[in-house]
Amino acid sequence: MASEYYITTAIAYASGKPHIGNTYEIVLADVLARFRRKQGYDVFFQTGTDEHGEKNQLKAEAAGVSPQQLVDRNSAEIKRIWDLMDTSYDRFIRTTEPYHKEQVAKIFDKFLKSGDIYKGEYSGWYCTPCESFWTESQLVDGKCPDCGREVKLAKEEAYFFRMSKYADALMKYYDEHPEFIVPVSRKKEMVNNFLKPGLQDLCVSRTTFDWGIKVKNDPRHVVYVWLDALTNYITGLGYDADGKSDEKFEKYWPADVHIVGKDIVRFHTIYWPIFLMALGLPLPKQVFGHAWLLQDGGKMSKSKGNVMYADDMVDIYGVDAVRYCLMSMMPFDNDGVIGWDQVTELINNELANVFGNLVNRTVAMINKYFGGKVSDAGVAEEVDDDLKEVVTSAYAKFEKDMEAFRVADALGEIVSVYRRANKYIDETAPWTLAKDGSKADRLRTVLYNLCESIVTATSMLECFMPGKCAKVFEELGTSPREFSSLGEFGVQSEYKVVEKAEILFARLDANEINDRVERMFDERAKAAEKAQKPQQVEQKQAKDEISIDDFAKIELKVGKVVACEKAPKADKLLCSKIDVGEDKPRTVVSGIAAYYSPEQMVGKSVIVVTNLKPVKLRGILSEGMILCAEGEDGKLSVVSPETLIAPGEEVR
Repeated sequence: MASEYYITTAIAYASGKPHIGNTYEIVLADVLARFRRKQGYDVFFQTGTDEHGEKNQLKAEAAGVSPQQLVDRNSAEIKRIWDLMDTSYDRFIRTTEPYHKEQVAKIFDKFLKSGDIYKGEYSGWYCTPCESFWTESQLVDGKCPDCGREVKLAKEEAYFFRMSKYADALMKYYDEHPEFIVPVSRKKEMVNNFLKPGLQDLCVSRTTFDWGIKVKNDPRHVVYVWLDALTNYITGLGYDADGKSDEKFEKYWPADVHIVGKDIVRFHTIYWPIFLMALGLPLPKQVFGHAWLLQDGGKMSKSKGNVMYADDMVDIYGVDAVRYCLMSMMPFDNDGVIGWDQVTELINNELANVFGNLVNRTVAMINKYFGGKVSDAGVAEEVDDDLKEVVTSAYAKFEKDMEAFRVADALGEIVSVYRRANKYIDETAPWTLAKDGSKADRLRTVLYNLCESIVTATSMLECFMPGKCAKVFEELGTSPREFSSLGEFGVQSEYKVVEKAEILFARLDANEINDRVERMFDERAKAAEKAQKPQQVEQKQAKDEISIDDFAKIELKVGKVVACEKAPKADKLLCSKIDVGEDKPRTVVSGIAAYYSPEQMVGKSVIVVTNLKPVKLRGILSEGMILCAEGEDGKLSVVSPETLIAPGEEVR
């Protein structure tokens, strides 16, 4: 029976669209979750959105909407980005969910009855963006020590949590569990800056705003947003403060690791463990406080207009390439730096030249020399030994790095296998062996060794790039290998490859990428400027009314894109093969190439007009039309069902 493994991200604050630095965390957690699943663990992976607090109430007021409307919109956008990045979470929790709110109110009441919470008056400095209170001595140059922004003096009636009551127990836990906080530098910061100076009681309610969970029997107070947010890790599993918890909570708690940014380690390693102690619950096994992903050495800023968003990057590079770059560009303990030039260079150097080129050459040579099928002919030479040593030793180093959260290093171990395999091609020169018929078995062995090397490395890489790796396994006519067998060479006796391998990663022109990025930022700036100017709403000319009988003439069906490619000699057109529940997929040509890549379309559910008269577009017979919505900026967005609907189901 598989051991359980519970992994979480910090829930994203639903105040706006997450930038690529925010997105790094969900991809990191997903890579780790996929790794643990492949190790054989029963993984539960939770993420979600943090939706209460003064900051969201102020943003909603400025936008002229209710706080609930604001967070509904922003939470949906965050979830869209997480889904776009192909993250395999099991639970997406929202702190506005009724069950969560009910449990937070009960937990607060439980603390109140046990004497862990008492009523008093708060007077101190408050940072609205960080939702944090600070003493005078903790401020840096009179500003918030976390974000460097202005703080305001707050004085109000409030409830307090007796943090000092649990300080010694927490320090003891640190001593007995040295692995609790990773990296070690984060632990030293917590001990030296917070525990040793003495923990002060924590203000855990507010009365100056009302967007939050109300305190039972004292509804003027709302629960402090961090007490609200942190408890998602247990309410998401079905924890019940009355002792009637769901079996999922009993199965997966305590968490194996909380993945959080270094700026919120304090909340997760001081406040959260103390709240759990007060509830009589086990503490999480680890908290990994990752560094920040910075752009060109500085934090991304909407006001500077230099923010990189995941969906923009995916439009240009594709999902798997972006996932790879995020994991490769972040060191273990130091801030990482990302930029368009760095991403383009990394894709060209490692994904196109090293990985993609190796797979493409190997498949091409197997087809050219052996009709697409190769096996180990047993003709070994000394040069094979070093290749096999690199390949078979890679997993042990990869596993050690992954378990220590040194993900970029683990990725480096995989790339080293691909580099060694490319060098092996140069050393063995298959094209020369092919000229001598007596060396056919040696050539067959060389190509077989390349297949084994690729499959071994790609079985590890699958955690990082599931989409592209699936394509590699398909091209080699095989499947991902169990981690337990990655220390062996010669596991599969024969490989039968596809007739022609697709280019996994094409080389990119840096100038073209930069021009495209510049146009994108210009368009965004113009749209922002337009949005700030008061304008009269243009009334679009309404079309003639139709009857229900007219509408009934249109046949709309759910379709699933099973294949997609750019239409030849037509930059704006994509040619999709769409399953609409018939004997064979339909061919549909759409003018959406400026907004979607073929890779983005494959697997997408769409709405198709299926009784439209077929028409030839650029020589291709199009048998339907994909429904799209057009935004104010002219960008097309494919209309998709909100939930999973089978291809062929009617839309009405």
